[in-house]
Amino acid sequence: MGRDASSSDARGWNDPASTVGVLDIGTSKICCLIATRTSPPRLLGLGHQRARGIKAGIIVDMDEAEQSIRAAVAQAERQAGVTLTSVHVSISGGQLQSQHFTANTPVAGSTVIDGDINRLIEGARQFTERDGRSLVHLNNIAYRLDASPNLREPRGMAGHNLSGDMHAVTAEDSTVRNLRLVIERCYLRAESFVPSGLASARAVITAEEMRAGIVVIDIGAGTTSIAVVADGQDLFVASVPIGGNHLTFDIMNAIGTPLAEAERIKVLYGTMGEAYSDEREVVTYPRLVQSETELYQMTKAQLRNLIRPRVESLLSQAVEKLVAGGMQAYGNNRIVLTGGTAQLMGLPMFAGRHLAMAVRVAAPQPIAGMASSSSSPAFATLLGLLAAAANPATLPLMEQRNPAEQSGYFGRMGQWLRQSF
Repeated sequence: MGRDASSSDARGWNDPASTVGVLDIGTSKICCLIATRTSPPRLLGLGHQRARGIKAGIIVDMDEAEQSIRAAVAQAERQAGVTLTSVHVSISGGQLQSQHFTANTPVAGSTVIDGDINRLIEGARQFTERDGRSLVHLNNIAYRLDASPNLREPRGMAGHNLSGDMHAVTAEDSTVRNLRLVIERCYLRAESFVPSGLASARAVITAEEMRAGIVVIDIGAGTTSIAVVADGQDLFVASVPIGGNHLTFDIMNAIGTPLAEAERIKVLYGTMGEAYSDEREVVTYPRLVQSETELYQMTKAQLRNLIRPRVESLLSQAVEKLVAGGMQAYGNNRIVLTGGTAQLMGLPMFAGRHLAMAVRVAAPQPIAGMASSSSSPAFATLLGLLAAAANPATLPLMEQRNPAEQSGYFGRMGQWLRQSF
């Protein structure tokens, strides 16, 4: 979609309530997408900038990160013809950790009401936000009311004690605070944080996979995000500090070529598959020797041997995370790979053999008005963020409450009146 056309089409969407903005902050790129809140959504604007000041999902230079985010958001706003005030944001750094626990609260009246649910959620938040950790995602796997287990919707039911089997994802407090600060410096509010792995899962797995159980591994530039979804519930999130950039660095260090050339070699010739021609097919690359550039050669087989140890380490660490979290049984021995590095040739077959699991690579479905080039695996997190933001029921529990109930004197007074009378 051209910029002029999208700006013209978007003039009827200048009401912020009719649009939604999402922001994917990655190590290599920052993407901002603005879409309509219709079902299905329609693209209004897309901004895409090279990331600066960010490493492995963590802000390392506030000024550079701010400039990159501002540029991506401004590009999307110009195309959409709207000004964003808030965005849903991906988070992949800060040593994301999952935990499962049970929260309890007494039922205040004769039946369960919203106030009881909110009290349960607030208790869960306080339980998780300790030891320098911030809560970024909370979902309820099942409610229990007295002796009745596995309830999906307890509101309106009679009982005395309400419990919730919770899944929470926390990150280092400093990572979350710095992300929030840099977004506020861009005159935006972070409406929610969504773990990158869960966002990607929303974009690339099928309804059947969501019910049966699946592991999603999103291989980004600086980190690899892992998510497990089963029975329609988010069950697990983790990350591995290895991504596509590490493959590039391995190539650069091994053959002494510039970083940009190493990236080109990886993208064009990198493969995990094996073919007889790999021993004969030659890759030519420049190398700086004594202030002069000389050309060298290696075979595709030699290139594969350079990157194979790093890929094996990445996959092994991902499985170790699953085993440590007790999640290997919930993935149904099936893995969906996504993210930019998932496009490495031959990776699905190699991963399937290495892990002894069924593996496929998946890309998100583009929304109306989006070019096919923007719906590759590299954009899974971005489109997953949009899927989550467009359906409030899929957002973390703490984001589903009425904002008026979350802060402020009048909000707290209104909540007290509703619970008391």
